[in-house]
Amino acid sequence: MRLSELLVHTLREAPAEAEIPSHQLMLRAGLIRQNAAGIYTWLPLGLRVLNKVTHIVREEMQHIGAIELLMPMVQPAELWRESGRWNQYGPELLRLQDRRGREFCLGPTHEEVITDLIRNTVRSHRQLPLTLFQIQTKFRDEQRPRFGIIRAREFLMKDAYSFHLDVESLDETYMRMYAAYSRVLERIGLDYRAVKADTGSIGGDVSHEFHVLAESGEDTIVYAPDGAYAANRELAEARPSRKRRPAAEASLARVATPHAYSIADVSKLLDIPPSHCVKTLLVKGSETPAVALILRGDDELNPVKAGHLPEVVSPLKLLGEEEVRKLGSLEFGSIGPVDLEFPVIADREAALLADFCCGANTPGEHLTGVNWGHDLPEPAVADIRLVKEGDRSPEGSGRLSFARGIEVGHIFKLGKRYSTKMNAVVQDSHGAERPLMMGCYGLGISRIVAAAIEQNHDTRGILWPPGIAPFSVIIIPLGAQHSADIRGAAERLHDELHQAGLEVVLDDRCLRAGVMLKDSELLGIPHRLVISARSREKNIVEYQARGAVSSEDLPREGLIDTLRKRLMRQ
Repeated sequence: MRLSELLVHTLREAPAEAEIPSHQLMLRAGLIRQNAAGIYTWLPLGLRVLNKVTHIVREEMQHIGAIELLMPMVQPAELWRESGRWNQYGPELLRLQDRRGREFCLGPTHEEVITDLIRNTVRSHRQLPLTLFQIQTKFRDEQRPRFGIIRAREFLMKDAYSFHLDVESLDETYMRMYAAYSRVLERIGLDYRAVKADTGSIGGDVSHEFHVLAESGEDTIVYAPDGAYAANRELAEARPSRKRRPAAEASLARVATPHAYSIADVSKLLDIPPSHCVKTLLVKGSETPAVALILRGDDELNPVKAGHLPEVVSPLKLLGEEEVRKLGSLEFGSIGPVDLEFPVIADREAALLADFCCGANTPGEHLTGVNWGHDLPEPAVADIRLVKEGDRSPEGSGRLSFARGIEVGHIFKLGKRYSTKMNAVVQDSHGAERPLMMGCYGLGISRIVAAAIEQNHDTRGILWPPGIAPFSVIIIPLGAQHSADIRGAAERLHDELHQAGLEVVLDDRCLRAGVMLKDSELLGIPHRLVISARSREKNIVEYQARGAVSSEDLPREGLIDTLRKRLMRQ
């Protein structure tokens, strides 16, 4: 293959809108070009990488017995209404109408379509278990597409769905898929971590996310360095810092706190640590106008965990200032749990406080020396705070550490969520109809490409993991525009390597030497061979591995065997 045939157009500088390395380098290396916000054309070099990731994913799916099919991207609204997600999914679901006014959506995922297929195809338990997968373009109308391919609106995804008669069978397939995702990322050569996660809009009871570790990652991964515990911060369990509440020592007192509206203001004014204060957040209740969520002053609410409380509406809705005033002349900055007329739910840490400070429900006033069970009833207690680095591991040993990650995969145990709503049933061995147990498994193929660059780059360009590099070897003839001998030697070497089964590309663009050398580093081809007047005179080839600080001379004779050995060591 020759670079002149591949529509390669590199950029010296990245466009201003490219914020992170993968976006910058994919644009500069000519792997992608933007058509609209979050929508990209994959150019030939980028497509080669994308296809290599796809090939690895397809092999691992086939290895665990998953069967490939292809479902439509355009999906009828009635299926989404059956599952209850037509309105629930939100504005990320791009809705449209055909010329007859029938409603459709562009598929962000395919639970409804696959469930409809199986309920009309599978009748007997003898056809189970069954795992189907597809590799297909998805569309999610992100409010703010960013970071190039990582947060795109249109993307390539592998999604799989499994069907079972019982939980044991689902558990078995779930673990096989977990292992398959691990093998995909290991074969590519990525540093990753699988973590417990919230099920979100997909639903189900259990899920795990697969994150490629990178400083630019949008998600915070929580893990115990000396244990097996790992979770997305949204789901990570926050253990209290102590086992029991200290004895009360102070008496309730009302104090003036003019112009002190935040925990920081009150703490400074009263000379009390934020950890001895509580913050009271009012959210919309599922059966009451409001529910009070109580946190220690130095903690943050975890909206995902709080949103799962049966007492509050889902998704969680914090009440605004006007809504709070209508509840009884309450004011932001002075709300507290004492004599509050709404249900009170305290985080585990807040429930262990004694002699704490809180709002007095009167503007400009706070209460000090407040104690649960004395000045107000004992609260309902739940884990509703975000974990902090250094918290105790939920496993009971060690302290939690944080890392940044790019989510590239997510697997779910859906259970009967979709089969019950859409009447997907099979007959068991006794002839009785039973709803199917389901699993759902997504892997972002295009996102893996961007995540690989985030984890493998330097100041000069991309450092492709060998398994997904667009080519293994690049040949650069220096001065070829002035020398037929150099051009011929480069062509012959290219043909030899190609015939030997090596993935080789020849830079035949006849550009300046500095441009060609810099482009080879930008493109990230793992092995570079330079042919020049000097190398022709000495019958050698100048070799440099991408990422190496210097080059070396290799004898022209036996070069193919030498390259093969180096490729095998990768």
